[in-house]
Amino acid sequence: MNVHADLFIDVGSIDDVPMRGSRIVRAPGGDIALFKSTDGAIFALRDSCPHKGGPLSQGIVHGRSVTCPLHNWIIDLESGRAQGADHGCTNVIGLRIEGDRILLDSSSLSAAAA
Repeated sequence: MNVHADLFIDVGSIDDVPMRGSRIVRAPGGDIALFKSTDGAIFALRDSCPHKGGPLSQGIVHGRSVTCPLHNWIIDLESGRAQGADHGCTNVIGLRIEGDRILLDSSSLSAAAA
């Protein structure tokens, strides 16, 4: 992990995240799941379903959503919100892409841990 002067943390290449899959980044406040949607967009969420804390990183990515492996809650990757009749939200971690590198916003990591 490289910390950039503007407080973004380099956590790897976009190629490290499989298409329609995820990769875990270990963080002091808890694991972060990086996802790559079917259109190649990268998202970062706290790796915890708002329902029962299931590991979203082990879920199935479809479109711009992930289905929790425990109870099939569908979570929007852009907002972290549960879809359909379910209610709840997991923390979205700010990120930016520079070239092929994924950079996480350290301030959103701190906020998500609180």
